[in-house]
Amino acid sequence: MNIFNRDDLFYKYYKQWIAVYKEGAIRNVTMKKYILTQAWLVKLAPHLKIAELSRISYQKLLNDYAETHERQTTMDFHHQLKGAILDAVDEGLIERDPTRKAIVKGKKPREKKAKYLNQFELHQLLSDLNLGQEINWDWFILLVAKTGMRFSEALAVTPNDFDFSKQTLSINKTWDYKGGTGFMPTKNQSSVRKIQIDWQLIIQFSTLVKNFPKDQPLFISGDVYNATVNDILSRHCKNVGIPIISMHGLRHTHASLLLFAGVSIASVAQRLGQSSITTSQK
Repeated sequence: MNIFNRDDLFYKYYKQWIAVYKEGAIRNVTMKKYILTQAWLVKLAPHLKIAELSRISYQKLLNDYAETHERQTTMDFHHQLKGAILDAVDEGLIERDPTRKAIVKGKKPREKKAKYLNQFELHQLLSDLNLGQEINWDWFILLVAKTGMRFSEALAVTPNDFDFSKQTLSINKTWDYKGGTGFMPTKNQSSVRKIQIDWQLIIQFSTLVKNFPKDQPLFISGDVYNATVNDILSRHCKNVGIPIISMHGLRHTHASLLLFAGVSIASVAQRLGQSSITTSQK
């Protein structure tokens, strides 16, 4: 491990900081974001020394990043750098915190997709699905629409997770579709749950999974890409002339329809596996 001084390059300090404080302590998907931040440091400030980090030089770094990124992405970049910089201040490598009062900018956001559908639009979408006798991505779309599961949770569903007699579905794992390592734990402890599903879904899936290996994920037969499933969903939305939403938008749809029907926020949060009621209110 290197001992750094004030004349060393900041991106090298940051690289070691990630290795010491983040490696093995955070999820792989989060780790990749820190590594990407380090790559942007090399690109935007390859010659910036630790001692040269001032409020002006740091603001210039943020501004350069913001030219090609939206404000929220720039905010994430800022937060990922700030932890390392504050440690450098504590170590006496930087005299004052250069991130203090930093202004986070960003390019104009792209036009956002609709966050959710209303009940009529959801009915239109589901009527366009091709629900044959073989498992396909349309069945996946139906399952997420009826349960509000996260994308990675739905990918991990196996026949064993259904209790057809009690009309419940157990959600106790996710599928690592980004890293390709198979089953993974849920996002948090609140995400482990059993949810009620309607009788129609019970009948449909009890037939669908009858001859399927009990412990195998229903929808995994190779590499899976979120964009592929979103494209299929987008095509169905266009077919019936409704707003184009993402798979995550189906989760929002499920939550909003439950709230509209008078279900309490706490119950919706529990069904969606959210640790905070605040998330359900957004």
